[in-house]
Amino acid sequence: MRLRVEDPFDSPRSGTISRTTENTGFTCENCGRAIAALVNGSHRNHCPYCLHSLHVDISPGDRADDCRALMRPVAVEHHSAKGYTIVHGCTGCGTRRKNRMADDPHQGDDLDTVLAVMRLGHPEAGRTNRRRTHT
Repeated sequence: MRLRVEDPFDSPRSGTISRTTENTGFTCENCGRAIAALVNGSHRNHCPYCLHSLHVDISPGDRADDCRALMRPVAVEHHSAKGYTIVHGCTGCGTRRKNRMADDPHQGDDLDTVLAVMRLGHPEAGRTNRRRTHT
């Protein structure tokens, strides 16, 4: 009898994968740190240290987007029902997504990094080649 282990990233893109499969640790593609799975039953979708993510989902958890580029934190917003969310901008295709901040007693989102994004945004966020004209 052979035991077959399925890789969720190689599975057919027919829907979302289970919470258990989603909630796995990973190595951040931006800063290289080892990131543990969340302990609160949710799934982690960004690095708690540098706040970067990967553009892998069309709908949360489906791993159906072929872009796979880094998602850079560009802003932090507050919603009365959802709490604080990190706005990510894709460095490959420009898509923007909002992700809740990670509530984890062991590897929660770095508050200094969150505050820096709130104050400044990402240095490249909102840059254009257009010059401002004063009228």
